[in-house]
Amino acid sequence: MPLDDRDLAILDFESHWTRHIGAKEEAIRAELDLAPARYYQLLSRLIERADALEHDPMLVKRLQRIRDDRARARLARASGDR
Repeated sequence: MPLDDRDLAILDFESHWTRHIGAKEEAIRAELDLAPARYYQLLSRLIERADALEHDPMLVKRLQRIRDDRARARLARASGDR
């Protein structure tokens, strides 16, 4: 299934966004008409798609790397807590 307009809008938004969390959530609502939680769910699914990787490989690889780093950090904290 090819990327649709919403998928492209999410990728475009993420590629141009700075790291200001509160303002980002407001912009997600205003620009994409999505709740932030839904946006992040869709983005998470989107970065697993080959067509998203083909569309913007640098962005998708960066987001995958961030996700993987966070997962490793969570695992390290969890194993250190025991």
